[in-house]
Amino acid sequence: METLAIEFIDIGEDYLTAKMPVNSRVHQPDGVLHGGAMVALAESVGSAASFIFLDGEHFYIRGIEISANHVKSIASGEVFAKAQFLHKGRTTQVWDIKIKDAEENLISAVKLTTIALPKK
Repeated sequence: METLAIEFIDIGEDYLTAKMPVNSRVHQPDGVLHGGAMVALAESVGSAASFIFLDGEHFYIRGIEISANHVKSIASGEVFAKAQFLHKGRTTQVWDIKIKDAEENLISAVKLTTIALPKK
């Protein structure tokens, strides 16, 4: 989180939003946002949302699958990741995470599956 300067900026009844700056720390060699940084942002916001919405005091939350479609490049500014439930099960959860730029252009569409494991 600190390395990528990810900040949580908005929370609602069924979503969590985070932002991340796009700069040389998260660039590919050719100067655009690295896909791995986008996936790290998406898993961070989705896992945090699971922790918040599923009582993280009583469950360990772990990501078990993630897939991303990077559809647009960005070289500077900020990106915003909004995680919303597609499925909220007792054990598994599926998150729809859209990463957009400040102008609301879709940069990446991510699906994250998390699992909630009871703490004993």
